[in-house]
Amino acid sequence: MKKILTLVFISMLGGIIALSAYTLFLEKEQIVKFEGEQEQPQFLNANYNAKTTNVLNTNAPDFTVAAENTINSVVHVKNTALVSRAASFEDLFYGRQSQQRTQVGTGSGVIISPDGYIITNNHVITGSNTISITLNDNRVFDAILIGTDEKTDIALLKIESEDDLPAIEFGDSDTAKVGEWVLAVGNPFNLTSTVTAGIISAKARDLSGKNSQSFIQTDAAINPGNSGGALVNSTGQLIGINTAISSQTGSYIGYSFAVPSNIAKKVIQDIIEYGDVQESILGVSGGALSSRAAQEFGVNATQGFFVKDVEDNTGAKKAGIKSGDIITKLDNIEISKFSDLSGYLKTKRPNDVVNVEILRDREIKSIPVTLSKSDIVSVDFIDMELRNLPQRFKKKTDITEGVVVQSNKNKYLYTKLGIRPGYIITGINDIPIKTIEDIQEFVAKYGSNAQDTIFKLEYMNTNLERKEVLFR
Repeated sequence: MKKILTLVFISMLGGIIALSAYTLFLEKEQIVKFEGEQEQPQFLNANYNAKTTNVLNTNAPDFTVAAENTINSVVHVKNTALVSRAASFEDLFYGRQSQQRTQVGTGSGVIISPDGYIITNNHVITGSNTISITLNDNRVFDAILIGTDEKTDIALLKIESEDDLPAIEFGDSDTAKVGEWVLAVGNPFNLTSTVTAGIISAKARDLSGKNSQSFIQTDAAINPGNSGGALVNSTGQLIGINTAISSQTGSYIGYSFAVPSNIAKKVIQDIIEYGDVQESILGVSGGALSSRAAQEFGVNATQGFFVKDVEDNTGAKKAGIKSGDIITKLDNIEISKFSDLSGYLKTKRPNDVVNVEILRDREIKSIPVTLSKSDIVSVDFIDMELRNLPQRFKKKTDITEGVVVQSNKNKYLYTKLGIRPGYIITGINDIPIKTIEDIQEFVAKYGSNAQDTIFKLEYMNTNLERKEVLFR
């Protein structure tokens, strides 16, 4: 027992001696070394001025002048329509007619002339029976609809005022740059004009996937009710008509889109002067270049528009543009995708001359091309040659939609239905056919089986009598 106690005592004594030695020598040295290397924090005095970069010293953009030049030109648009209520079971049982109710839609508009012309979106006033305009000073006017263009979603209204109205100044949307500051001005809730700010995020955006749009994209907040409002630059010049937002919720989540002012201006000038939009074409077909497209077309360039075919009797054909050419510029506008090309052409009229810069055999050439009317272009469909309706025919008959049969080699349609040159195709499978673009979209969707997918054809004969035929 004594031996055990002796061993325990010796062990405890050894541990105490070892711990004391570590504390006295080793730990003390480490503490001194650590404190010698540690940097003390430097506290700033209350009057310390931090150094800033040039970016932080740059003055923030001042939008007050642009807002002052714009808000009185933006108006509230109210569209009142009469819509039929869906018939109930009781209506059907008692033979009652469905009742009509009033439906109100709202949006924004922009005064573009002192005598009362106002531009807005077509979808803001579609189906309207009456249209009223509220100015920023709360005056209310009845408006008349002068004309619309569904493709660009532009409509022109007119109000009568004894006084000159505060019209906005048009800017040049072609010279607007990505990264440039812009203001979106609207009158969404009839609470006087509302202003939001952002930058141009992109140009020549096509949301449809049909190469039919050329929007200015911006991150200035635009919400429902702002449609038809103004997109202006830092000086208050109009560079776009706010039209759409990209959203899964129906509200703004980051990007919005505007019709460029150069397109909108040309559309309303055509409506005033001609009664409808004068469409012009270059006369080429093909596709925008990319790495994949360049490989498919067998070229080295990855930017520009590759010309695959040139339409006969068009300005491009007459000017000498050939298959295999790569269009890099129209006038001073860089062409990197189809919407660049189509967007610029929408600002031009038939017989306008544009300088087409092409890349041919590794050489840059500039060729002046006189633009052609869109109704001279045809498309082959189920052994028929179809063309857009000529403008003179539209004015003479008041028929504005459909495609005319130029020639018919389809024996069934010719012998069984009697569809001859001069007939007008107005619908396929309950799909309205307004122009040859609708035919091209139908063919693109169904390809070589397009004819087999047709079960209903709507058309008019030369006496303009509407007919339809069911194939199965």
